Amino acid sequence: MAIAKAERLMNLALCLLGTRRPLSKRELRESIEAYVEAFGSGAGGDDSFNRMFERDKDDLRELGLVIETVESLDGEIGYLARRDSNRLPPITLDAEEAAALGLAAKVWQQARLAGAASGALQKLRAAGLPEDVDPYEAHGALEPRIPVHEAAFEPLMLACRDRRPVVFDYRKANAAHPEPRHVEPWALECWRGHWYLAGFDRDRGAERVFRLSRITGKVRSRGGRFTAPVPDVVTVRETVAGWAGETADRSARIRLRGGAGYPLRARATAVRELGDGWDELEIPYGHGLDAWLVEFGPDVVVLEPAELRADVVDRLRAVAKG
Repeated sequence: MAIAKAERLMNLALCLLGTRRPLSKRELRESIEAYVEAFGSGAGGDDSFNRMFERDKDDLRELGLVIETVESLDGEIGYLARRDSNRLPPITLDAEEAAALGLAAKVWQQARLAGAASGALQKLRAAGLPEDVDPYEAHGALEPRIPVHEAAFEPLMLACRDRRPVVFDYRKANAAHPEPRHVEPWALECWRGHWYLAGFDRDRGAERVFRLSRITGKVRSRGGRFTAPVPDVVTVRETVAGWAGETADRSARIRLRGGAGYPLRARATAVRELGDGWDELEIPYGHGLDAWLVEFGPDVVVLEPAELRADVVDRLRAVAKG
């Protein structure tokens, strides 16, 4: 079974970091499992090995590893990566910086990232985050959580990272049955409690945004490279907001209980304190706003427009009957 390139690079880096003297190509070829598996320890395949080794060496240098080339007295070329040349400078954080990073590390709740986040917090403690500093307290009552309930999130996250095309079945809001989509994934973003994927839809030859909760079945990886360039900035939220009909010239006016509804406050275009424990907000008005406002229960009162107020009242009545 072929050894993955990432594992091969890691083994080469460890070998170069662990040696006390320069190692020749021959020694590296005979010491690293991936090279032994691909080329054996004989003289055959020298050209192929040399090309792979040079690519691997260039990749490690591009990643930041300092690899020295040393010529011995008999003219043989050797390679090593000295630890003192590949040691990061000490990291110092003030209390606010450490608290902010600690807060970010606590955002992720899914199992795959829980271990990494826990390890990151331990390193932050060592880097200057005091044991008695709670990231939540350092930033008021804000306690962020990014909900991830969709099974498609993890494979899509990895596909975005690795720039790997995928295929999945997707059911549009007005469709009775799902259809297969072949997508080059660019970025994932959470908006109003829902996850969205932005990418290039090969079937339609254009950029598209997909809501993860409408993906049915498994996300399957596909070989090959991307066929369309990845934009420098992927505007997932702006695209979804535009599709929802939110524009600057259309807004809703609501009353919001003081200290509640932070997501609504973040979207507000205007906020006015009423002095009775309530604030008045203006927020962009588009499709789906009624369902979002219902989530805040008694902390929100819709003032206008009248149709939004009626929609929210109908939804609350339906919840009460259920």
